Amino acid sequence: MRVVRGQAASEDEDRAATRRLVESVGESGEPAVRVWQPTRQVAFGRRDAQSDGYEAARDAARDHGFAPVERSVGGRAVAYTGTTVAFARVEPVEDIRTGLGERYESLASDVQRACWRLSVPVQRGEPANSFCPGAHSLQYEGKLAGIAQRITSTAALVSGVLVVDDHDEIAAVLDDIYGALDVPFDPDTVGSLERGGGETQSARVLGELEAALAGDDFRVESVRQT
Repeated sequence: MRVVRGQAASEDEDRAATRRLVESVGESGEPAVRVWQPTRQVAFGRRDAQSDGYEAARDAARDHGFAPVERSVGGRAVAYTGTTVAFARVEPVEDIRTGLGERYESLASDVQRACWRLSVPVQRGEPANSFCPGAHSLQYEGKLAGIAQRITSTAALVSGVLVVDDHDEIAAVLDDIYGALDVPFDPDTVGSLERGGGETQSARVLGELEAALAGDDFRVESVRQT
């Protein structure tokens, strides 16, 4: 297992690093994990980009001091404040028709275990009208984490977001964004490790997630090496 640490110098370079990681896993067959804290941004999904309110939603992100970007995986908009954590596990695939549910279940269980070790007793599911609604979420005092998956012909990228703190700020920007997109959203459903009474120190959060996703046998490299 490869563990890739750090983040690139810009949003574009960061997304490119993840794309290269998916390609390299497909070529080498060696799985990889990445856990990092993206720069302050709102990542819009493809459904958002097709909405009539997309430009207004991007303006709302800028008004709150977030850079609007588009991502290739996942559903609706997600906000990163700089402490919010992104996580990804990339695995080789031989048959794109199999393994989808197993990969979701495995990653959700690992993230749940990491949150428990951070003193937040998260459970599966999400409140109604949460951010980036989906079937693979974790909640406690609101939604803390969501998981999505994208599959290529040779590799599967299972990735997600974990809200560490700043839940009020995230709720405020997403309230305006989801309003512009005409998507139901309840700001009170945004949870965080902090709101759940858990650990929020960055090194501890990143370390617990990385350990849960990668296991015991891994080698470390910098994101600049991908």
